[in-house]
Amino acid sequence: MTIEDDIVYLERIPLLRQLGAAALRILAIGVESYDIQPSQVLFTAGETADGAYIIKQGSFSLRSVRVGEGEVIAGPGTLLGESALFAETKRPATATARENSTVMRISRSMFVRMLEGYPDAAQRLRQMIISRSEQSTRDIKNVRAALIRDTEKED
Repeated sequence: MTIEDDIVYLERIPLLRQLGAAALRILAIGVESYDIQPSQVLFTAGETADGAYIIKQGSFSLRSVRVGEGEVIAGPGTLLGESALFAETKRPATATARENSTVMRISRSMFVRMLEGYPDAAQRLRQMIISRSEQSTRDIKNVRAALIRDTEKED
């Protein structure tokens, strides 16, 4: 696979698409690709996360340690651990390969260096994160209003 192929693949990821071609080229050069065998654990819940993974081929079962949360299946094009690109965090789930899989790993240090070198990309990414946060706030307000309405109907 060439750098150009990796750039095209990275452009499929909504978060990364915002960065632009030059920044994606840096990421494509710096990503590490790994082949993962069926039943092999990519990461474990509670581990310190120092980067993110993009599933390029195959699929993973994600299991949280929280009670009541079921299994989630993630396939090609999924970015696992997005928040770990921005800050130190813990893995919220264990990711286990369901089949022969390939992932691309983006380390936080490399991602931050890329953002420092491409301030326009960092600004676009910032705007996207702000927009997501605002949408989440609106969604929470809508759920709250619906719960209040339901409670008032019951009284």
